[in-house]
Parts: sequence; C-alpha cells; structure tokens
Amino acid sequence: MRLVPDAIELLEQKAQDESRRFFWAYRRYLHYPNLTVGWWQRELSHELHRFWDDYQAGLRPKLLIQSPPQHGKSFAAVDFISWIVGQRPDLKIIFASFSDALGMRANLRLRRIFANPKHSKIFGKQVVGDSLANSKHIEFAGGNSDIDRGYFINTTVAGPVTGMALDLGIIDDPIKGRAEANSAVVREKTWSWLTDDFMTRFDVRGALLLIQTRWHLDDPAGRLIDRYPGVRVLRYPAIAEQDETHMAVDAIGRPTHPFVRKAGEPLFPELKTLQFLEAQRATMTQAGWQSIYQQSPILVGGDMFPIDKVQLVPERPARSDVMNAVRYWDKAGTADGGAYSAGVLMTRMKDGTFMVVDVRRGRWSALDRERMIRQTAEIDSGIYETTRVVVEQEPGSGGKESAESTIRMLSGFSVEADKVTGAKEIRAEPFAAQWQSGNVRLVSAEWVRPYLDEAETFPVGKFKDQIDASSGAFNKLASKYRYPSSMDWIS
Repeated sequence: MRLVPDAIELLEQKAQDESRRFFWAYRRYLHYPNLTVGWWQRELSHELHRFWDDYQAGLRPKLLIQSPPQHGKSFAAVDFISWIVGQRPDLKIIFASFSDALGMRANLRLRRIFANPKHSKIFGKQVVGDSLANSKHIEFAGGNSDIDRGYFINTTVAGPVTGMALDLGIIDDPIKGRAEANSAVVREKTWSWLTDDFMTRFDVRGALLLIQTRWHLDDPAGRLIDRYPGVRVLRYPAIAEQDETHMAVDAIGRPTHPFVRKAGEPLFPELKTLQFLEAQRATMTQAGWQSIYQQSPILVGGDMFPIDKVQLVPERPARSDVMNAVRYWDKAGTADGGAYSAGVLMTRMKDGTFMVVDVRRGRWSALDRERMIRQTAEIDSGIYETTRVVVEQEPGSGGKESAESTIRMLSGFSVEADKVTGAKEIRAEPFAAQWQSGNVRLVSAEWVRPYLDEAETFPVGKFKDQIDASSGAFNKLASKYRYPSSMDWIS
C-alpha cells in the first residue's frame, strides 16, 4: 500500500511524539533501520528510562549495569544522554572512563546525534550551541545564564572534576583490566577518586550510572554494592546460568508481560550467537570468562578457592553448634616488610561444615608476635573453651626452636606443634575440596576482604599465610590423628 504525503507526515509526527515520551521508541526512530533489536536491548532501554523517571522524582538513583563486552551497553548510554538532554538541556553531565579514548568516542557519538536532524525534530530545538571546538566539553543551548546552562564533559577516572557541578554522573568501565583490578593500590585510588572527587560534585538530586565489567570482588562496583544499599544492580551474563525472569517490552518501550530466559541461552543472540560465545569461552581462562562475559568475578590463582562457593555469615557460631575449634598460627620470622604472621580460628560445626571465625594477621617483631599469640589464646578460650592452639613448625632446627618457644609461652593452654612437609598448595588441597563443595563459611568482619584477596590468587599470589594457616586448621579439625599437647614428642 502506498502512503500519501499527509499520512506519512502523521506517522512521522506520531513517531516523534513517542520518541519524546519513551526512550526505546527514541532509539528505534533515531537509528532506523540500522539498530539491531533483541529483548535485551528493549529491557536495557526500559531500565534506563526507569532510571530517568527516578531521577526526576528526586530519588537520587544509583544504577549499576553489568553486561558482556560488545553487547551495546555503552552505545545505549550515549543514546540515553542524548535523549534526556533533549528534554532537559540544563543538565550537567560528567562522563568518565579509564581511557581518554573511550570518553572521546562517547563525546563524538553524542555530537553526531545532536547534529542529526531527527534529534531536533523530536525535541523541537537544537540543543548544542555554535561552538564545538573543545572535544571534551559540549555546552548545551538554552538557559538564561552560564549558571543554568547544561553541559557534557568527558574525563578519565582520576581526572580533574573540581569546580564542576554534576546532575548526572556516568562512569563507563573505571578499571582497564585484570592487571589493574588485581592491584590494591589501583583499586583504592579509583575508589578514592569516585568518592572524594566525583561523587562530591553531585547536586542534591544527583544520580549515578555505573557501567562496568566485574574484574574483582573489591572493584568499584563491589564496593558500591557493599557500601550503598540502595544501589540497583542489573547483572546480565552472556550465557544464562539459570532460568531468569524478565519483562517483555513493546515496540515503543512499555512493559507488557514477564517471560523466562532459559539457562544456557545467550543474552543477545541477534548480535552474539551461542556458537560465538562458546568459541570465545574456549579461548579464555575460567576467571577471564566469568569476569568479562558472566559478570561474576572469581579467583585468578589456580581455581583452588572459587570465591562464589564461599558464604558469609553475620556472626560467629554459638558454642552449642560447634564440635571443635582450632587456632592455627603460621609465623613469620621478621617484622620488616616480609611475610605476615597469621592466626586463623576455625570451627568444625555439628552440621559437617567448617567456619573461619577470625583471622589475626600482622608483621610483628618476635616479641610482639608472641604477645599477640598469647592474648589471642586468652580471648579464644573465653569464646570456645576447648579451642586448641596449633603452631606450625617449619623444617630445621630453627623451626623446632621457634615452636618450642611458643609452646612454653602458652603454658596452661591446649597447644601443639605441627611439623609440616610438602608444598603449601598440596597441604591446602583437603581444605580446597571442602571450599569448592560449599562447605566453608566466613564470619563477616574487616579481615574478610584481604582474606578473600589471598584466596583468590592462591597459590600464585604474593602472600599465602592466611590460606596456609586455614589449611593447617582444617587438617587438624578433619584429622583423627592429633599430636600430644605435651613436649614429649620433641626429640
């Protein structure tokens, strides 16, 4: 059927009206016929529209989007900026990423959209002023003065934002990759910039949109989830790990009915097929695949202690639930920058599981270390009266003398030495087997984060003291054989 000009004009006006009202309709109209369409693109657009509604309602929303690479999330974010600026050219927006090139790319895409005649037809105005010279700064037209004039500025994480007001902050991948994410210094620096520089720029109604690949449990996304309970998290694995319930969205962006994405189905098959994703997985490490494509950061050491298998509990177990308790000490020799001394308190529970209750760790002098061991033994005995103290005895006469000294110092407590042999990773295998089976719990406390950091990289990480002590405690709890607590076994 051939449409007359008046009918075409009416359809065009209808499409423009829907584009003003619905973000998904806007994307379809703006990019027609070149937009690849799938349920995920519809849902993502609906969620961004919801984020905008929450902002306008004064709810100060924080939204975290986790999805695999090359699935269109950054492209959707730029479209979203152009849509809300069409409605509110007074908005002050800062876009940050780990790379200046990514910010420049977002900036250029945004300029192209503003230059597209469709954009001005939708919103009835040109939102960009005459000057486009500064590649990092787009000033929006409108407003009565420089104070109420909106802008878009792209910068890098750790880049300057001082003196800038902020209505909407968008951070697209704050950390470059695994090497940077595994650096505690980089993670701390990134988080400090986010909280001290970036988020202090927010207006009273300010909103945060964080788009990130999950490289590490302690990355900015992990900390945001941990420290801001109100953050909304949208996690989209490339291949569904279990059945997922989602909301279907119609042609203009209205939710219609729930549907189920089955386990094993790809996220965006119209763009990345299951065959493509499986081929990608075949070339990657487990940790790489889980982080980049599944948005579930796990270990990067040797797959011995998968972080997703351990469960945190809010408080230490009651005495009535505990069968046995062991505090195992892995002692370091010096206080000056070398290895840590670590003492792990572990319990064997009546339900057959094991719980890491407490970790004491530090670089102490020999005297301070012995004081710490004694004080800890006194505290432990008040929590679980039958707690045994076990001291690792390194091979050689020096290890024997050190164990003897600690045992004498702990006179009055149930204490024994553990003469260890073999590699640390071999001794850790029984504990790792229980961990991988989901039989290990951790009591939530400040020590948990560095403990999981070490577990994640064991046995290739720089430090092994906490996992070594945990393995020793587990082996004592799980073994029927026990050294006598006297000194008779020492020859």
